[in-house]
Amino acid sequence: MIDLLAAAGSAAAEPPAWTGWVLPLGMLLILWFLILRPQMRQQKQHRERVAGLNKGDEVVTAGGLVGKITKVEDHFVHVELAKGMTVKAVRNTIGEVLSSRDKPAAND
Repeated sequence: MIDLLAAAGSAAAEPPAWTGWVLPLGMLLILWFLILRPQMRQQKQHRERVAGLNKGDEVVTAGGLVGKITKVEDHFVHVELAKGMTVKAVRNTIGEVLSSRDKPAAND
């Protein structure tokens, strides 16, 4: 009889089964908010920058080359690195737009 009471007491002390999922779900939420969400936001901003490239924009390529866009095509841009030296680059390799002709001057 004592064995039955001890077995019943230990069975009642177990936590509910759903509590085993709390820690993994919490870790996934932290992963989402600290890593994945900011990365998706950066990718979206890069896609918008690449889609908005125009002739005359000063850009930096992923390789670190700085130049001015002379021609924009569907998948490529022509970047003038020096006077008379133009290279053809894939649009998605443009890392940053330094200046754009569409922006007004700082003193306007």
